[in-house]
Parts: sequence; structure tokens; C-alpha cells
Amino acid sequence: MIMTDILLDGFFAAIAAIGFGSISNVPVRAFKGCALLAAAGHATRFVLTHACGWGLIPAAFIGALVIGFFAPKASRHWRIPAEALAFPALLPMIPGMYAYRSVEGLLQCIMSKDAETFTHAFYLFGYNGMVCVIIVILMVLGATVPIIVDARRQTDNSDTKTA
Repeated sequence: MIMTDILLDGFFAAIAAIGFGSISNVPVRAFKGCALLAAAGHATRFVLTHACGWGLIPAAFIGALVIGFFAPKASRHWRIPAEALAFPALLPMIPGMYAYRSVEGLLQCIMSKDAETFTHAFYLFGYNGMVCVIIVILMVLGATVPIIVDARRQTDNSDTKTA
């Protein structure tokens, strides 16, 4: 049962990544790369949250690291920049429910009539907003740092070969 859930999670993340890749102008030949990276990252997050009991924040960071570590290898295979594969793959992991609840809390703040309602709505706005922002920042770092490290390593290797 859990294996089916993991595969379905990866499958739907792959479909979303292809959609994001298509609007990000990723070449059609590289859609498989976006899909595979998204499936790997999202499935990693799913396993860490559901099977291992991790929180969403560290699990999303590790999922983004998986995308970041595999993106350079995939980019060489599909001959496309690693960022062009990684960022459409990251987008399905954006915590949409936290963003939605944050905006909902903000609207409740605006429409509140008393201090108690405002305080509760502001708490919802702040908590959900912070969780969303932290996850997005860690996802960007998790995917970007391995790509940058790989690019520097590739540059250092090419400098060594020419010297």
C-alpha cells in the first residue's frame, strides 16, 4: 500500500513538473528529466513525512537536495542547464495549502470586527506564512547549492585538464 502511495505521489509530481516545464519554456525533449527529478524529490519528501515521521520543513529540504544532486547529471544527459530542469521539478513541492491558509488568515484579519478574532487570524497568517516562506527558501537552497557546487567542480576539472 505504501509503495503504491509513493509511486502515485511521484507520478502526480512528474505530471505537474511537465506542466511547469512547458510554461517555463523547457524543451520538450527535456520533459522526462523534469518529470524524473520531480518524482524523485517529491517521493523523497513523501517517504520522509509519511513513513519516517519527519516534519514537512526538513523533508522538503531533503527532497530539494535530491533534485539538486541529480539535476546536473540529468542536465548533461538532456543537454540543458541544470536550473532549467530543477526549478520546474521543485514547483510541485511548493506548500500551496500553507500559502492559501496564510492569505486566508490575512483576509480574516482585514475583515475582523474584534481583537480576539483579529489575534487568531493574525496567528494563522503568521504561522502559515512563515512555514511557507521557510519551506520555499530551503527548497531553493537545497536545489541550488548542489548545482553550484557541481558547476564549480566541473570548472575546476576543466581548468586542471587544460593546464
